[in-house]
Amino acid sequence: MKKFGTLLLFIVFSSFCHAQNEAVVDKDKLFDLYQSQHYADAAVYLKSVFGEDPQDIKALTQIAYCFLMAGNNGEAEKYYHRAYQKQPQSLPILFSLGNISTKRGNNDKAKKYYGKIVKIDSNNFNVYKLLSNLYPSAKDSLRYVYLLKANQINPNEGDVAGDLAEVHSISQNYDQAYEVLNIAIKADSENLVLQRAKLPIANQLKKYQEVITAGEILMRDGTDAGVIKDVAKAYYYTKKYDKALKLFTLLEKLLMQNENTLYYTSLSYRHLKNYKMAAVYAKKTIDEAISPNTASYYALLGLVYEENSQFALANSAYKKGLQFKANPVLYYRLARLHDTKLNQRKSALNYYQLYLKTKPNPVDDQEEIKFTKDRIAQLSPAD
Repeated sequence: MKKFGTLLLFIVFSSFCHAQNEAVVDKDKLFDLYQSQHYADAAVYLKSVFGEDPQDIKALTQIAYCFLMAGNNGEAEKYYHRAYQKQPQSLPILFSLGNISTKRGNNDKAKKYYGKIVKIDSNNFNVYKLLSNLYPSAKDSLRYVYLLKANQINPNEGDVAGDLAEVHSISQNYDQAYEVLNIAIKADSENLVLQRAKLPIANQLKKYQEVITAGEILMRDGTDAGVIKDVAKAYYYTKKYDKALKLFTLLEKLLMQNENTLYYTSLSYRHLKNYKMAAVYAKKTIDEAISPNTASYYALLGLVYEENSQFALANSAYKKGLQFKANPVLYYRLARLHDTKLNQRKSALNYYQLYLKTKPNPVDDQEEIKFTKDRIAQLSPAD
C-alpha cells in the first residue's frame, strides 16, 4: 500500500507539473511539501497558484489528492467531484470518490461510484473487492456475488479467497471453500492466514490427516486457539484421544476453551473410559453453554408477567430462573408474589427465608432485607 501511494504521488506530481502552462508551480517547493508529508500546506499552496475554482482537471485532482492525504475528506470530495463533472469516465476519480464516501460512512454513495466503474470496466478486480467490503455480512447475497466475480478475475488474491471461502463455509459448501483456498495457497504457500482458514474446512471434509500435518506445522509458528482446536478435533476423529486431550487441556490452561472444546474433552475422556473426568467436563460444558445472565433474564420475564397480572406465568418464570442460579432477586420476587398476589403465605415465608440465606447485598438491598425480616416475623407461626 505504501509503494502504491508513493507511485501514485510520483505519477500525479509529474503529470501535474508538466501540464501547467499558464500558472507557474514551484516544483521544488511542492516536492518538499510532499516529501515532508505537509499535504495540507501543499493544498493551500496549490490553491494560491490556481485559485479557489481551478478549471484544469489535473489541478483539481492534485488539490483533491492533497486534501485526501491531509485527512480533510470533505474538501477532497469537493475537488474530486468537480473533476468528476469534467471527466465522469475517469476510473481514478471514481475510485477516489468511492473511497472517500466509504471513509465518511456513506456506503450508498460509495456503491454508486463503484457501480459506475463496473459499467466502464466490468473486469476490474479492485472494484469488485471494494464492493464486497460494503456488504460485511457473510450471509449477504451481494457480498457473495462480488467476491465470486473478484475471485474469478484473480483467484490467487488471498484476501478475496479467504472471504469467499468463509461465505461458502457458512452456506456449508465446504468443497468449494476448500478449492478456493487451495488455489490461493498454491499461489502463496507461505500465507498462514489462508492455511489457518483451511483447517476447519478440511475437518468438515474429513481430511483429518491433512489437518494434523498442516496444523502441527502452524502450531510451531505460535499459539493460535483455532489451530489447536482444529488439530485436536482431527486427533479425536482419528481416535487418537490422548493426543486430542493434550491439546484440549492446553486450550483450557491458556483460558481459550469454549463450550465446543469442553464437549470434545468430555467425549475424549469417555472413549478412554475415564468416566469420572468425562462427567467433570460434561458439567463444565453445561456451565459454559449457559449464560451467567440467564437467571436475570428469567427474573425480567417473570416481572413482565407479574406486571401484566399473569401470576402463574410469573411464578413459573421465577422458578425457571432458579434452575440456573440461586439469584436473591428471584427469591425475593417469588416471596412477594406468593405473599401479595397468590395469598400463599407459607410458601412466601419459605422464599423470604431463602432470600436471606443467599446473602443479598447489605447496602444495595437494605430496604428489601428490612422488609423481609419484618414479614418473616409476621408470617412465622406463634410458639
